[in-house]
Parts: sequence; C-alpha cells; structure tokens
Amino acid sequence: MENKDKKFVLWFDQVNNDDVALVGGKNASLGEMYTTLTPKGIKVPNGFIVTAHAYRYFIEKENLLPFIEETLRDLDTHNVRDLQKRGKAIRDKIIKSEVPQKIELEIAEAYKNLSSCYQMKEADTAVRSSATAEDLPGASFAGEHETYLNVVGEKNILKAVKMAMASLWNDRAISYRVDKGFNHFEVALSVGVQKMVRSDKASSGVMFTIDTESGFRNVVQIDASWGLGEMVVQGKVTPDSYLVFKPSLLQGLPAVIKKNVGSKDNKMIYAGSKNVAVKQVRVSDKERNIYVLNNDEILTLSRWGMDIEKHYSERAGKETPMDIEWAKDGVTNELFIVQARPETVQSEKQHTSITEYKLTTDKEPIVTGIAVGTKIASGKVRCITLVNKLHEFQKGEILVTEITDPDWEPIMKIASAIITEKGGRTSHAAIVSRELGIPAVIGTENALSKLKTGQEITVDTSSGTLGKVYEGKLEWQEETHDVTSLPKTRTKICMNIGSPESAFMNSFIPNKGVGLAREEFIIASGIRVHPNALLNFGKIKSSSLKKKIKDATLGYEDKIAFYIDKLAEGIGQIGAAFYPNDVIVRFSDFKTNEYATLLGGKEFEPEEENPMLGWRGASRYYHPKFTEAFKLECRAIQKIRNEFGLKNIIPMIPFCRTPEEGQKVLDIMAGEGLKRGEDGLKVYVMCEIPSNVLRADEFLDIFDGFSIGSNDLAQLTLGLDRDSAIVAPISNENDSAVKSLVALAIKKCRERGKYIGFCGQAPSDYPDFTRFLVSNNIEAISLNPDSVIPMIQAIAEEESKQN
Repeated sequence: MENKDKKFVLWFDQVNNDDVALVGGKNASLGEMYTTLTPKGIKVPNGFIVTAHAYRYFIEKENLLPFIEETLRDLDTHNVRDLQKRGKAIRDKIIKSEVPQKIELEIAEAYKNLSSCYQMKEADTAVRSSATAEDLPGASFAGEHETYLNVVGEKNILKAVKMAMASLWNDRAISYRVDKGFNHFEVALSVGVQKMVRSDKASSGVMFTIDTESGFRNVVQIDASWGLGEMVVQGKVTPDSYLVFKPSLLQGLPAVIKKNVGSKDNKMIYAGSKNVAVKQVRVSDKERNIYVLNNDEILTLSRWGMDIEKHYSERAGKETPMDIEWAKDGVTNELFIVQARPETVQSEKQHTSITEYKLTTDKEPIVTGIAVGTKIASGKVRCITLVNKLHEFQKGEILVTEITDPDWEPIMKIASAIITEKGGRTSHAAIVSRELGIPAVIGTENALSKLKTGQEITVDTSSGTLGKVYEGKLEWQEETHDVTSLPKTRTKICMNIGSPESAFMNSFIPNKGVGLAREEFIIASGIRVHPNALLNFGKIKSSSLKKKIKDATLGYEDKIAFYIDKLAEGIGQIGAAFYPNDVIVRFSDFKTNEYATLLGGKEFEPEEENPMLGWRGASRYYHPKFTEAFKLECRAIQKIRNEFGLKNIIPMIPFCRTPEEGQKVLDIMAGEGLKRGEDGLKVYVMCEIPSNVLRADEFLDIFDGFSIGSNDLAQLTLGLDRDSAIVAPISNENDSAVKSLVALAIKKCRERGKYIGFCGQAPSDYPDFTRFLVSNNIEAISLNPDSVIPMIQAIAEEESKQN
C-alpha cells in the first residue's frame, strides 16, 4: 500500500508485525494473525485501526504538545497524588479538544463498512488502545491503556477513540514509561476497533503457551470464566484453569493434564442500556460449579495457541511463548482469538541459577492463597480498597487489597509484596508481581478481614504453590546455586516429588527424572475423599457427609470419574514436568489411620493397633474390601499413558511382603490394561521389607526393578515402630544390618540387569551413607529437591575417588 504511514485508518488485513510504529503492538499483532493465521482456521474478528499518524496529527493540529510538556515538567512519579493530578489534566485537555474532521469522517466510513461486513446496521465493537512501544521484550504494557467494550454507533465510536487516545496519559502509563526508559513524546497511540465476540452470552479468558509461574514451556495454560474477558484480565474473578501438554497434543492426543473449577462468582455482560455499555452480575450457583469449557474446546484453543506460538517464533527466529486473549460467541458457539502478544516475563528468564528461599517456623499462617513467585518478604500491611487512597502507600509496605488494576501500578512497584482477595494466576496482580519480581499471594478471599494496616507480616511464596502469610517479621535463608557449573555424575540423580504444583518449578533443578512420586499427597490434598466413599456414594446415609463430598467433587456428577481424573491430573502434571525422563509413581501407601482421615474414610477403615505393620501397600490392592478402589488407581495410570501420552510413567508397588501377593497385584493391573511388558510398561516394587532382599530373585522374576525405601527397611530390620518416639533414636539407616541388606539388593539387581534406585532420606542426612551407595554402584539416588544440588557435588567427589 502506498504511503501506509500517512493513513488515518487501516484495516487488519493491511498491517502486520512490521507495523508496530504505525499501529502499535496490539494492532500489529491482530493484523498479523488476521492475514496469516485466519487462512489456517484460527478465527479472529475483523476490524479497523485508527493509526498513530492520526493520533499525532490530532495532537499537532490542536497544539496540545506544549501543554503536555509543561504539565509533565519536573514530575516525580513516586508522588502518587501529584502524578494523578497531572495525568488527569492532560487527559481532560485531550478529551475536550476536537478531533480533525477528516479523521472523524474516515473513522465513520470504516465503522459503516465494518457493520456491513457483519450484516448489521450498527456493529457492537471493542475499542482497544495500542501504543507504539508496547509488547516489546521487557515491556509488556499489559492493561496500561484503556479498552471500551460494546461500543455501538458512530457517535460512541468517535468518543471511545478519543478517550482511548487520551489514555496514553493514564497515571500508570506515564509511570510505566518512566520506569522503562521510554521518551513520552516518542510513543504514540493507535486505536483498534474490532467486532465484539458475544462472550457475554458464553465465556472468555486468557491463554499462555508457557507456565506463567515457573516458565515451563511444554504446556498451554488456559484460564476461563463466564461473560466478557475483562473480569479475568482484571482479576475480578477466580477463573477455571486448564493445562494441556504440548508434546502429546502434537501427537493428536487429548492431553488435558489438569482442570480446576474456579469460583467465578461474577460476570460482565452487555447492559442493554443506551447510557451504560456493560455491567457486572452474579453468576448462578449451577454455572459457578461447572467447567466453563469442555475438552474439545480446551484442545482447540490449545492447538490455536501452539500455531500462534509457532508462527511468531518463526518470525522472530527464536522460541516465542505467547500471551493470548480468547472469547467464545454465545450466539454462534464459535471460539475466537481477540488478542495475542509475546509473553515478556518468564520467557526472558535463562534458568542458569536457582535461588532457594527457606523459612523455618512452627507458626500457622493467618492467610493463604495462590503463590506468585518463589520469594519471601516482610513488611507492614497497608490495606487499600479505593484508588483515591493510593497516595497513602509508602515504599516497602505490603499492599493488601481486593483486586488491582493498572491504576495501581505506581504503588505496586514500590511494594515489598502484594496480597489480594480475588484473582487467579493470570490476573493483573499476578502478572505485574512477576514482572516486578516481588512475591504475591492471590485469591485469598479473606485478607482484608484478617490483616490490618500497620501490622507486621511475612509473606512466603517459596513453594511456588501455596502462598502463606504469617504474623510478625520472621527470619529466612537465601541460597543461590549456579546450575551451569555442576559436575556430571555416573549415578543418576533423581527427585522425590509429592506436590504436582511444585513439579514445573523443580524441573529446572538438574535431574534425571523422578525416583519417587507419591500418590498420597494428591489424594489427601487434591481429592480428599476416600475412594470407597466415591464408589459407594449412593449408599451413604449421612446427609452432611454427602454434602461435603459433593462440595469436594464440584464439576463432577460421576464421582468415580472424579477420582480417576484428579489422580491422573496430579500424576500427569509430575510426568509432564520431567518428560521424557522416567517418573516412578508409587501406588497409594496410606495406612488405615491415614485413610480414615479422608472424607468417608471412617466408614471403610478398620482400627488397628499398629497401622504401620498392618493393612497397607500391596496387601490392600487384592483384598476384596479395596480391590475396586485400587482399580481406580490403575485406570488413572492407564489414562495418563494413553490419553496424556506420558509413557515415561512407571508404576511401583509399595510394601509388597511376598512375591505371591506381588503377582496378585500384577494380575489386577493386567485386567485394567496395565500388563507388564506391553507397550513398554515396566513395573517396579519397593524394596523396604527384609523379605524383598532375601527373596530378591523371586521378586525380580516378576518385577522390572527395585527402589529401596530405607525408612521402612530400617524399622523392619531393627524391629522398630518408626512412629514411636521412645525407640526412634535407635533407627538409623547407617546400621550395618540395614546396609548389608541394601548392598545385597543392589548386587542382585545388577546381576539381573534390573533397575535399582534409592529413594529414602538417608543420603540427605548421612554423607557416609551416600558414599556407601556410590561405592556399591547404585544406579540412581532420588532426593528431595532442596538436597539435589549439594548432593550432586558430594556424589561427584565420591565417584572421582573410585576412578
């Protein structure tokens, strides 16, 4: 097109990502997608763009530049009240000025053509700001400028365009440009006018082609809520969240490895009024308790997300994870992509070093929520709920509020931590906290009632999963490790993983996979209901217990499917994090007293004098009172391997007293489609009972390897109850009797060419024991994540002595 840079209005199909200087990052990206990805089946609503040239022409014709320059002279952006005053003066001046008629005429003509394109007299549109410096590496400008929804009619379009132009001078935009070193007068504002998707009658949300918390790149993360998407973007609701595993999706598998129902208590819809475009309404209980998207929709969006990422990566010449907004039209039931930009926080991290934060306390947290970041901070609380109180905030305080939006950014950047009552991992507060590198606890629901201004607190997000807030200023430790200089070891160094939520973060620690993934954490924290209570849900007589189980299984009428899905998702997340390395998953090893604590557990569990030595492990699985429950665990593994495509999952049987009962368990597994040797399936057994060692050959005839559990092996060799505090000091894996059994187990497995690993605590606690394992040629040692880096050094030193 001739003289494109002198046009006031351009259509989406006339621009691409080379036109950021002319139409801004958002609009350039929309043009790029509309022209290159629509032909590939990705649906993007059409629209037109009021260019940066039009903005500059308007500012020049109205002689607004001298006024703006004078108003900003000697501005200190840390003076929030003064920043608010000056920003408002500039915006008011722009809004009161007249847009040149030739620009207005072109906008009116374009709007008429857009309406005709959709066979409407007056199309409903979204009017979005797009600055010429946004969506660059290290500068996301997310939400810095205004968006107006359900704008209908020529007069309203013209008004919204001018207000969008004025939003270049929002308080947060001025402050952000100062922080990022942008010259105010080298940045201009373009405005996109896009046909609205009727998501007010359906749903919308955001999608990232990277895990927003850890930077793990093998997943697509989708957040979804009812109604228009501003509720999710602004963090005004806790949305549903979904994770899809990219490598399996590329193989055509339905790899939705995680689904969580969000509370979704409000939604934004069309107001149906001439004076008000949109409004917020309560969501019905029925809609709150079901998933917004079905699996087909989740997979469609994920495929689109990967296609968008691939296109932008090829264009950039490097892997480019994307931040995408999507919407579903409730009239046509079609999905659309309405925005896309490169993700600018996690994708910039190199993961060459790991800093560990450790807080040691016996205190109970006073507030909990979603952890953003992996840091710890302390400071005084400042509770703020109104934007006109922002000037009260002092540097280093901890911001506590209901939600944040871009107006709050001038104080967020001087906060030591942020706590909100609402929002999810992709809310405004979460995104900005990550960009600023400060810890945040999101979606607490009760922070404003629990915390008071002036109160000293400590915020702990070090787990990367559950954010905790403690009373008082507590001490913590920080330790940074350079992972690029660690030595290589002959012995495989693996990890013990309990929490699926920590798996992505821990995957960046140097490792050769997972030597022990425990189902117990997933069942206790993610499922919380005894499997037999779900299998017999219709027979439960207690109405209060039934209600608790219904609350725990939101989104599921089929209670059995709930157990299988949630167990599969928890294990699947760990399997995905460490793919393609092996992930050894131990079937449930609760004792009777532990199973009894689950909802409905007391109905199905006997009381035992010594549960440690009673009905646990393999003995449960073939027992008539638990076989059906064990089959659910098998179906979860089957789902992970076949639907998720995670063939790196290796099931392991715990506390197997004899080869005979091991065979009974293998027979049940085979009946559920888990036949050892088929489709590459290996099955390991825990080596934690003296009989496992003494009858090693018989066990190895039917299993593919051993994983030594030193805690149980020590207690059974020495005749201890490790739950007894009285005799606990006697228990020590360094005892020569225990070490003799360990050495024999290693020898037997090596002779048979079978896997032999060690997943107990002893190597972390006793350096001598580590040397003993290495000298006996152990194949793999699995450690808790915080022990891995120091133990790599110790193992490398021991191996060098033996060479």
